[in-house]
Amino acid sequence: MIDIGLSKMALIGAVALIVIGPEKLPRVARTVGTLLGKAQRYVADVKAEVNRSMELDELKKMKDEVESAARDVEQSIQTGASDLQKDMEQSLGGYGGASEAADSSPDLSTVVPAYRHPGKNWRLKRAAVPQWYKARAGVRTKAQSGAARVARFRPRKFH
Repeated sequence: MIDIGLSKMALIGAVALIVIGPEKLPRVARTVGTLLGKAQRYVADVKAEVNRSMELDELKKMKDEVESAARDVEQSIQTGASDLQKDMEQSLGGYGGASEAADSSPDLSTVVPAYRHPGKNWRLKRAAVPQWYKARAGVRTKAQSGAARVARFRPRKFH
């Protein structure tokens, strides 16, 4: 930042002692120190923000590169699949029935399976646990108020 040697600092301190006076010098030194600290923190924040923006730009460039590579791969796969399909149609073209069957079948990407309920019932699953296991594991089987629970576990008074 600023290159100040020991001799220059001693000279500045002597001038400050003469100008400000010995009574106000510690308070002024504290104020200058806090201001320098704030300035250093501000400079560090600005540097961090610049670094973050540079990293963000690099990440955006990398994202664009990956997306373009993915598009290229997808396009090459589609062209390969279409070439394969053409080859299959040409090789099976002599049989006649294969191309007609392929045209009448529905597109697999648009077929959505119908929703089927899983048939699970959590009440039945909880009821199937034996009572002795619930008692040992501490599973509550009956509703109990908070006050009743506190009274149940309150230590007994000895008379």
